[in-house]
Amino acid sequence: MARRRDQVLDAGIQVLGSEGARRLTYQAVDAAAGVPSGTTSNHFRNRAALIDGIVDHLQVLERRDWENFAAAAGPADAGELADTVTRFLQYATGPERARTAARFALYLEATARPELRSALTRGRETVIGWGTEWLERFGSPDPRRHCEILFDYLDGAAFHQLAFPAEDFDPGPGIHELLRGLLD
Repeated sequence: MARRRDQVLDAGIQVLGSEGARRLTYQAVDAAAGVPSGTTSNHFRNRAALIDGIVDHLQVLERRDWENFAAAAGPADAGELADTVTRFLQYATGPERARTAARFALYLEATARPELRSALTRGRETVIGWGTEWLERFGSPDPRRHCEILFDYLDGAAFHQLAFPAEDFDPGPGIHELLRGLLD
């Protein structure tokens, strides 16, 4: 049963991220998940419950990705950190494009449903914790603030790439420049 629920939530993220919030319907999610009609409504009583489920599921998936990223990344200096963050941003706007777009759609949903903000904020706080540790290690005089600036930049670069995709997307130079400015 949990596997079917995750299958529905994965499909919900795909629909939300690739087709937009207006297309997030039970029927669209059932079709994307390849499950019998009515499966999504069996797990989620209404659209708000489906969105709540997607928020929670997205947090689990993104936390897993960031934990893997953090475990694999052992940057020795700010340049290596910039390279690592660049690779992650390319991953988030390439293979995981729909998931990233779904996250942004959920941010917009949170403007109308403030109760979503705490779950969305929790995921960001975890990542900011890791980034703060790295920036502190590399000499930032205000690592938390600098990490927030970095992540705001990354969100902006990701949003721009999603909205206006460039085949030769290379956020590396901007990330390097930003980190040099923050750490010098």
